[in-house]
Amino acid sequence: MSHEHSRSTESPANSANGLLMLLIGLLLLAAGPIIIAQNPDSAVLLFPGLSAAAVGLLLVCGLYSLQPNEGMAIMLFGSYRGTDRKTGLRWVLPWYTRKKISLRVRNLTSDKLKVNDRRGSPIEIAANVVWRVQDSAQALFDVDDYQAFVNIQVDTALRDIASHYAYDHGDETDVPELTLRADAEDVAGRLREELVGRVSVAGVAIDEARLAHLAYAPEIAGAMLKRQQAEAVLSARRLIVKGAVGMVESALADLNQRGVVDLDEDRKAAMVSNLLVVLCADREAQPVVNTGTLYG
Repeated sequence: MSHEHSRSTESPANSANGLLMLLIGLLLLAAGPIIIAQNPDSAVLLFPGLSAAAVGLLLVCGLYSLQPNEGMAIMLFGSYRGTDRKTGLRWVLPWYTRKKISLRVRNLTSDKLKVNDRRGSPIEIAANVVWRVQDSAQALFDVDDYQAFVNIQVDTALRDIASHYAYDHGDETDVPELTLRADAEDVAGRLREELVGRVSVAGVAIDEARLAHLAYAPEIAGAMLKRQQAEAVLSARRLIVKGAVGMVESALADLNQRGVVDLDEDRKAAMVSNLLVVLCADREAQPVVNTGTLYG
């Protein structure tokens, strides 16, 4: 048999102006001893004097203060009576239980987690999350410890996000995909959506969520660095070769148009080969003077 969890909902609490109650309480506290002191032998005035002092003390005990973006949850014998968000000095009946809760924006940087990405590669990942309590009743009564709850849900969401994305792009033959390193905005958006759904039960709002740390795990970091370096070299080589081919085409076209030299197919092939060697070489070319002919 399943039992559906009933969610709490924040409601405004009834409270009074604390300054007025403080003034009345202080007057009664002062009036009690004065009445007794003026008539020390009168048993009739003893009770009113003690009563005035006791009521004044009770009034003072019901006072509390709230700063901006703070709330006070009011309870009576375990029953929730509302949350007071009015700033300044406030007052409720002294037998009401009060629990203060901060409604300010908070910043959480998670611990570095070692998880596997979509391809199974071990990576280290951490997130920075900006959050705040939106519903004080849910935060206080629907979860055991809302701050610890948020911490756990951030770690869980990070593990889930990492399993849906690869750290970086693979071979060029792979289908284009979103990755943790190259698509930070998309990953951050999905992380925030994931967290919003997970922490809603605790009355918490997620304002922002982003990856704060992303790296390969130490055991494969060296190998992955060599791979990235190799991919960078190959990419640079492709660009150099592409540019060299364009320059050779332009050179042959200019020579042919101006009639500087008459090149047959063999000489064109030799010139193309020499130009590509010069343009694509890592070191400066060493010229060789040929005093003979192409055909020896």
